[in-house]
Amino acid sequence: MELPPLLHDLHLSSSPSSSKRTRPSAPLPPITELLSELQKKLIGVAESSALIGQVERLFQTADPDWLFPPLLDEQVSEWAELQAAYASVITALIGCAALPLCHEDCGSLDASAYQSIPKRAAAVSSALTALLGNWKEGGGARRDRLLLAVAPPIYLFCVTHLQDEVWTSAASRTAARRLKGALLRAGGWRDSAHLLAGEEEDRCILGGVLDVLQPQLTRESWRRCAALKLQFSWTLLQVTRPFLSPFLHRLLPPSLLLNDDYKPENCMLGVRCLHHIVLNTPAADLRQFNRAEVLYQALFRHLYTSETGVIQLVLSCLLDLLLVLEKPPSSDCRKKPCRHDDVLRLVLTHMEAEQKVALRRVYASALPLYVERVGVAVCRHLRRLLPVLLGYLEVGDPPEESVRLKMLEVLQSTIRLAWPRMASRADALLRCLLRLLVDVSADPGLSDSVRLQLMEGSSASLRLLDAATQRRVQRLLLQVDSRHCSPQVLCCLATVTAARTCT
Repeated sequence: MELPPLLHDLHLSSSPSSSKRTRPSAPLPPITELLSELQKKLIGVAESSALIGQVERLFQTADPDWLFPPLLDEQVSEWAELQAAYASVITALIGCAALPLCHEDCGSLDASAYQSIPKRAAAVSSALTALLGNWKEGGGARRDRLLLAVAPPIYLFCVTHLQDEVWTSAASRTAARRLKGALLRAGGWRDSAHLLAGEEEDRCILGGVLDVLQPQLTRESWRRCAALKLQFSWTLLQVTRPFLSPFLHRLLPPSLLLNDDYKPENCMLGVRCLHHIVLNTPAADLRQFNRAEVLYQALFRHLYTSETGVIQLVLSCLLDLLLVLEKPPSSDCRKKPCRHDDVLRLVLTHMEAEQKVALRRVYASALPLYVERVGVAVCRHLRRLLPVLLGYLEVGDPPEESVRLKMLEVLQSTIRLAWPRMASRADALLRCLLRLLVDVSADPGLSDSVRLQLMEGSSASLRLLDAATQRRVQRLLLQVDSRHCSPQVLCCLATVTAARTCT
């Protein structure tokens, strides 16, 4: 091992003479002593690149029995000292590539502030990879416990520098991926999910990771580190049922903190975290301590925003959360309005006045799911729903026409569910569908596949409306003047009247 230069730099040489007189065979100091001095050096040095390189060579060339001395299980104090020494030096190493803190409530820094971080992060990743490479050389319960103690900060360091962010480069991301692989191999973990919350409770590090993160995840300080929200959200999204539930009380508050933020990107991240919690936590645990109601109130208020990304995520999350809070109206046949009705009523109110194309698409994509969920209770919303349907079917959405296609889907579901109420609304719906057929057949900007979908959807809606009105639609369609309709429109009408043939 070529350790004398490093030992001399750390003032740990076995003799007071110069390093030239230090023989390679000289007795080595205890590893805990070296790690203690190394930590002080890493914290105190202004430019740490050269020192990190020396540390990497130390971990590469040192004897594993010296790095991890074969202590007996009875030597509890020695094991504790070794664990503390490694934890301190790893924290100091990671601190050499720590991100600069933002000013309070600023939440972001200029890219130039992170200019030196990728190079430092790559060097730290290489040093830690070299250290973890020695773990597979020997085992034992104590060494496993040592690995579990140092794994949380290493894991968080990997997560920070795996992301494609302003503080990373291709080289630093590659080094972080290698470090993550070395960590998984050292502990015999399959992947990140197994590392965080595997089958064996005493072999998981999620608790340790949260111990590191939670002191920083407060309302006053979480915005100061740009990587903190990414570390938390990435960790949470790796943990699935049934391993998430025991940590629910620690995962829910930071998720709500992100959800409540005024920045749309943070809010969207929080909603994703909450949705993941809803999907991976038993309903009984969510209802305990009124957690589900808290989530509902936190999400429901976002329906008043005009941010497209937030609305899209919230509508999807609420759809799953409502099943935790109550039975769907379609299965319960309840007479009193419920939360499903509250959400659908507000969505329809906003849809009727919405002019932004992006938001209209988001609302239109979510509406079929909500109509199916409420079932026959959609009758309570016909006064709001039908004007929305008519208005959205009249306005084109080229080139995919996703809004019109979704509205035709909603119309068909509504006719099936509320068919006794269709007779008084048949005239308005028939005029709208006929106008849609004519517009679509004459629009040269539509592709053949989209035109076919729209015409088939319109025909299906006409057939359902005809059945709901006891063939009244057929009688009205027979009065259509074929001279003013294209062959495509006549072909669609023929599927309803069964009196004409396609030509």
